[in-house]
Amino acid sequence: MAQRGRPTLQKRQKERARVERQKDRESRKEAAKERRANAPDRSGALDPDIAHISPGPQPMPDWQAEVFAEAEAEAEAEAEAGQQPKDLQDA
Repeated sequence: MAQRGRPTLQKRQKERARVERQKDRESRKEAAKERRANAPDRSGALDPDIAHISPGPQPMPDWQAEVFAEAEAEAEAEAEAGQQPKDLQDA
């Protein structure tokens, strides 16, 4: 009959490492539970990322409003001079 050898040192090390990883996972789970339990309740509260946004069209950003105002001023200046706007001259 064949005799079985003892578990090798490498096998014992792997088993210890597995148990250690399992303990680490458990400690992380416990820490997450505590963190969730101590976190402020967000139910019914507004989301801080969208609290200042109102439904409907939003106002133009400042940089875009400036560009739009400059384009309108150019169009008015050309209309007063009796010329067609640059956009229509190319057509």
